[in-house]
Amino acid sequence: MLRHVIPPARFFSQVSNDIIRHPRLSSDAVRLLTWQLSLPLDAEESLSRTATRAGIKKGAFLRAKGQLKAEGYVHEWRQQGVRGLWSTVQLVSSVPLSETEAAAVRGGGAPVVAPAVSSPAAGRPTGRAAGRHPENTPKGNTSHHQEPDAACDEAREAVADLHHLDRRLRVPRGMLPQLATLAAQWLARGHTADGVRTEIRRSLPAPDTCIHSPGGLVRYILREPPTARVASPPPSAPVPRVARMRECEGERHIQPLLFRPAADETRCPACDAAVQDSPAAEPNERR
Repeated sequence: MLRHVIPPARFFSQVSNDIIRHPRLSSDAVRLLTWQLSLPLDAEESLSRTATRAGIKKGAFLRAKGQLKAEGYVHEWRQQGVRGLWSTVQLVSSVPLSETEAAAVRGGGAPVVAPAVSSPAAGRPTGRAAGRHPENTPKGNTSHHQEPDAACDEAREAVADLHHLDRRLRVPRGMLPQLATLAAQWLARGHTADGVRTEIRRSLPAPDTCIHSPGGLVRYILREPPTARVASPPPSAPVPRVARMRECEGERHIQPLLFRPAADETRCPACDAAVQDSPAAEPNERR
């Protein structure tokens, strides 16, 4: 294996090898984290916005975000402002942080010291003053693991940036938590986030109609989630005529004879008439 590496003279970011070689972070998670770490410290770009710019699809973004939160690189808090509006505070760190360490960084506490590395291009970092080293790769099948609040994130994504669906849907940010709660009810009944957005777009008025209250309209559309649509089975194929026929149980035929019964009779009309006309027939055999 040959490598030709030229250190960049400008526009570069130093990224720990722990991130690049992390055993439990997908390529989307690494790209999302390194993109965020390359932004200026005062940048107000959310993780979802970064994922859009990086070309990461919604499902892959939710999985990548869940991995970063599970490993301690991303922390989130919900907070309510003075006017009652809810917002989400996100913290992205270049080293894994525990909940206590992340809360200290958020509150302006003691800063987390970055790992001391002799050379940023190769080698393993030395000990760090805070944070934790990624644990060993867990054994067994962990594909079923899902972040507990992944459904909440998916519900929020379903009602986020609705103006991309229609430019008239400039929903106030203060209504997004309420709309996300309604969207979560749709997801709980088997619908997908894309299905929720499709239903919103399908229920909009004509394009030339002005929407005076976009938030109220979306709330009206999502007020009662329908039962998840289940594809109806295809109509039954017509029963062949031979399937409706029955073999005569009479003893007058040398070869098997098929006839079409009118009800539940077991003999063809000829055998049935012969039995009825026979004087030795039992009473219950006569009709």
